Amino acid sequence: MDSINKQQPEENRKDLESGAAAEKIKELVAKAQSCFFCTAMKTGNPAATRPMSVQETDEQGNLWFLSAADSHKNAEIAIDPAVQLFFQGSPHSDFLALYGKAIITTDKEKIKQLWNPLLKTWFTEGIDDPRITVIKVTPEDGYYWDTKHGMMIAFIKQVAGAMTGQTLDDSIEGTLKP
Repeated sequence: MDSINKQQPEENRKDLESGAAAEKIKELVAKAQSCFFCTAMKTGNPAATRPMSVQETDEQGNLWFLSAADSHKNAEIAIDPAVQLFFQGSPHSDFLALYGKAIITTDKEKIKQLWNPLLKTWFTEGIDDPRITVIKVTPEDGYYWDTKHGMMIAFIKQVAGAMTGQTLDDSIEGTLKP
């Protein structure tokens, strides 16, 4: 461990698996609502990255998006389903990085379930636009950085630490294995 963790008087690492990992993913995604969605991970070039809004996070921690069939993203997923997603829910906490596999479907029931009228900006024919596809991302691995007790307690601990010269960090981080 590095020096900042050695100075920490309380535990600041907790790796999560299965249901606890899925719950943390759902919590942090809800705070951020959108992410940087990266594809073309294995090309040797920089990943293709774009902002995307998560339409749903299910109980297993899977993330659901709507995307255009003719998008670069869909073409890249068709070649290589490996994706990485980066979330930031607030300026100082609620960070999440996920690595997983994406699949693309045209499931009309799922499209109806995920539909939001604002999506008509991208799908001008509405919910029946033939270009709409569903992307399901199944996380395989992840990492999170968060606060244990919320931003107010974290701030109080920071102030107390600065006044006393102690490392009083309320952060918690760890791996996620859904």
